[in-house]
Amino acid sequence: MPQKTLVTPGRGVKLADLDPRDASAFESEDLARAGLAEDVIAIDALQDRLYAEGKRALLVVLQGMDTSGKDGTIRGVFNQAGPLGVSVTAFRAPSEEERGHDFLWRAHKVVPRRGMIGIFNRSHYEDVLVVKVRSFAPPKEIEKRYDQINAFEKMLVENGTTILKFMLHISKKEQAERLQERLDDPGKHWKFNPGDLDDRKLWGDFQDAYETMLERCSTDWAPWHVIPADRKWVRNALIARIVRSTLEEMDPRYPKVTWDPKSFRID
Repeated sequence: MPQKTLVTPGRGVKLADLDPRDASAFESEDLARAGLAEDVIAIDALQDRLYAEGKRALLVVLQGMDTSGKDGTIRGVFNQAGPLGVSVTAFRAPSEEERGHDFLWRAHKVVPRRGMIGIFNRSHYEDVLVVKVRSFAPPKEIEKRYDQINAFEKMLVENGTTILKFMLHISKKEQAERLQERLDDPGKHWKFNPGDLDDRKLWGDFQDAYETMLERCSTDWAPWHVIPADRKWVRNALIARIVRSTLEEMDPRYPKVTWDPKSFRID
């Protein structure tokens, strides 16, 4: 099932050809939700082993248009995992200090340490997405960044960090409904950002930027997955299954102690 979402390294994708409502990976919503419940429990157990082992890390990158469900994915997939072993970083507009460094500096300083699962809510890819669409940097500078990102991620992988990258593929129609929901519900007004409407006007430009990102930065060491995100249950179930499978392949182990537990007695 996870292979269906994989962007083959060296090959591009046309997002218009991918259905954001695709639920064909699951026989039914009920089975998908049941599988999700099992997977999040397994992720928690595997994360505990990863933390105890303390030798490797997992970085999960979440990218997508506004309302595509980055926050919802974190809650739905990782909420069960112990807080000591999971870190979440939300990438917003760079601070003055961050603008004074190279564009990867703010990402590098928050990559997960060994033993941790680190989650990027947006990421260093903003620098080839919004920065590109909004022309915040010269085109020649942005062009260099794809190879720089690939080299950065390869360095992380070679030093023990496994990377999973998920592009949450939402339709413009579904985004409109979710934005309207934020306007209609007083409890969600805080989530509405008028600037989101400006990005919505540039929908086609953003889709083009995402396609270039997927083509240029889906690598053997850090491939991209395109996740249909119009149905929240599909999104969460797919990502949970991929995360669980990846952790199982990593197979973290509890460290062996050098003493005999039978030699101790608790009075």
